[in-house]
Amino acid sequence: MMKYLVLGNPIAHSKSPQIHQAFAAQFNLENFVYERCLAPLDGFAAVVADFVAAGGKGANVTVPFKEDAFRLSSVLTPRAAAAGAVNTLKVNTDGSLLGDNTDGAGLVSDLLRYCPLAGKRVLLLGAGGAAAGVLQSLLAEQPVRLCIANRSLERAHALAYRFSGQALAIQSFAFEAITGEFDVVINATSASLSGQCLALPAGVFAAGSLAYDMMYGKGETPFLLEARLGGAEQCVDGLGMLVGQAAEAFYLWTGLRADVEPVLARMRVAL
Repeated sequence: MMKYLVLGNPIAHSKSPQIHQAFAAQFNLENFVYERCLAPLDGFAAVVADFVAAGGKGANVTVPFKEDAFRLSSVLTPRAAAAGAVNTLKVNTDGSLLGDNTDGAGLVSDLLRYCPLAGKRVLLLGAGGAAAGVLQSLLAEQPVRLCIANRSLERAHALAYRFSGQALAIQSFAFEAITGEFDVVINATSASLSGQCLALPAGVFAAGSLAYDMMYGKGETPFLLEARLGGAEQCVDGLGMLVGQAAEAFYLWTGLRADVEPVLARMRVAL
């Protein structure tokens, strides 16, 4: 039996079971089982240990346990080490845990559906875990400029400093101090969850620019509405990132590359 979980608190909203079962169906993996698991806020490690003992093969990890999973991992992939967080656990044959972070790969694969990133000016909004999880993957695409903006300038500076060893100099701003225009603007804040507007300065969106919100929903998110009114040519939500990061996890576990497109189309219709 190929047993997998998604661990979080809360977790009832997670679409991961539908996504991974659809991937498994592409390869006729009839013994593939994937379930949601509501982990106690103070009991993540115990839940993982029980799952491993019961023959579990791997797990996706969502809020608020990504840093717990990072600490629990025996070995980290380079992208997980860079992110400081783990969203995918793989159980090794000896029972130890490999920690990976597939968020950046999921984001970039979705962004590349709409435009190349090489040579582009990229603005990343937010300096929390979501932003940290994707920075290495964004830098690997070789944008000509990458800036981090955050309500707290100190946090933006701290995140930029963590990645300052990269070849590209990363700039950091408070939201109200953003200067210049950008080809790609990515919202990695939680503002859309609470219906907040980021109130970005005028002129942030270059001609032909792409606005991308890591959040997704049935309608337009507050950030994408703001972006459209601010002149962004393409406005895209994060559903493709969700399916893309799941495909990376599925590959880590099974060695099989799932076809994202039909699953993404089905998830879009179901919103």
